[in-house]
Amino acid sequence: MQLYNRLSKDELKESLMCETFKRKTISFYRYVNLDEPSEFRNSLYQKWFELNCFGRIYVAREGINAQMSVPEQNLATFLQQLDEMQELKDMPIKYAIEDDGKSFYKLTIKVRPKIVADGLKDDAFDVTNVGNHLSAREFHDLVDIPETLVIDMRNHYESEIGHFKGAICPEADTFREEIEMVVNDLKDQKDRKILLYCTGGIRCEKASAYLKHHGFMDVNQLHGGIIEYAQQIKQLKLDSKFVGKNFVFDQRLGERVNGEVISSCHQCGRRCDTHTNCANDLCHILFIQCSECAEQYDGCCTAECKTVLHAPEEDRLLYIQDFKRKFGNRKSFRKGIDSKLKIDKRELEV
Repeated sequence: MQLYNRLSKDELKESLMCETFKRKTISFYRYVNLDEPSEFRNSLYQKWFELNCFGRIYVAREGINAQMSVPEQNLATFLQQLDEMQELKDMPIKYAIEDDGKSFYKLTIKVRPKIVADGLKDDAFDVTNVGNHLSAREFHDLVDIPETLVIDMRNHYESEIGHFKGAICPEADTFREEIEMVVNDLKDQKDRKILLYCTGGIRCEKASAYLKHHGFMDVNQLHGGIIEYAQQIKQLKLDSKFVGKNFVFDQRLGERVNGEVISSCHQCGRRCDTHTNCANDLCHILFIQCSECAEQYDGCCTAECKTVLHAPEEDRLLYIQDFKRKFGNRKSFRKGIDSKLKIDKRELEV
């Protein structure tokens, strides 16, 4: 019985590139009580490993949050399996806006305290008292009304490359930081109509309940998030009010919604919306880099990191104490990258 991956990263990626069939990138979540999350996790791994599914799935006592890549020929069986499980029956599935079939290269299912790391104490408010769910068309029609407040409930590095027109996009690096900023900054506008949105809808479930707990009267959320909005608007033949690119947490790091590029390279300022991780694994920070800067800095975020990248192994070890981010940290820190770039520029001027 295999319950974990046994191959190396290079082996997995090589196998993915050699595949001759197509894959579908999907996502879904559900808040549902799971008495034995570890057993549930193992059962899912067995089923999905046999179907050659890849993805990143979090299971907790409160439910499941999944982003996956499923072979097209196994998709029907996969969906049937979901329906055969009472906890996952009739699951709303969201399909990727852009999909090259290379979103994931292995199957990872982890048991976590929560399916979204929100840092909130759920016993302090009613997490089931969520906002009103709006369809893509309903949300679309309300976005431009002056009386409404449209709020992006994603981190800054996500909204930087794409967001709804006129949306409030807090300069936050974490969901916990953002939700507290929204409550504090808008405390005098609790009678306004609030429109919340995020990638697939899961963060808005907690955010809407939290806002209602703090006295916001008219809280609404985009059902299915940006992913569902983009799909529905296309079917309805309407011009998207979401501009730019939708950030996604897989190998793609983004999918275009309306074709516009609204962000800039963090190094030179050219128009660009391509996220990448610093090639120096001692840093690995997520940032936006154009192709010209990628060539100049060898995929690194600063000249300092480029130096570390090409240093002999024994010298690289000496740099470890100078980097506060551990190897493999895929999180983006807006304040962190701004600080690093400012330091690098000062060093270049000296």
